Amino acid sequence: MKRAEIVATARGWLATPYQHQASRKGAGTDCLGLLRGVWRELVGTEPQAVPAYMPDWADFAGEDVLMETARRHLREIAVGAAQEGDVLLFRMGLGCPAKHCAILTGPDRVIHAYWGRSVCETRLVPWWRRRIAGAFSFPGLED
Repeated sequence: MKRAEIVATARGWLATPYQHQASRKGAGTDCLGLLRGVWRELVGTEPQAVPAYMPDWADFAGEDVLMETARRHLREIAVGAAQEGDVLLFRMGLGCPAKHCAILTGPDRVIHAYWGRSVCETRLVPWWRRRIAGAFSFPGLED
């Protein structure tokens, strides 16, 4: 798979309404659902079932479940090495577990879904940049 394919696939989800814990293009998704949907379209069957989770799951969990799961199924890379098509994870507060993800579409742009917004492509502004917790590439990515 090529980086342009990942970006094009993610852009196919644009305007999908936000729906907590969903992963259906055009019907509803959250940030993890977007990543799962892109995975299904490009890689195949999801590598593990996603347990039920509340919107504030990472605020109290203490464990960095999203980061640990990403490390099992994606290839971790240096944040500064991330390119279009790579996945970024974000911590919403200092010392908190990662709880948001996005797909990089250019040097300063990401596609993501978050509360109150449908899937959108936005600038990676300093507010988001300060919260990057990790960067990952999809398995099978051809550089």
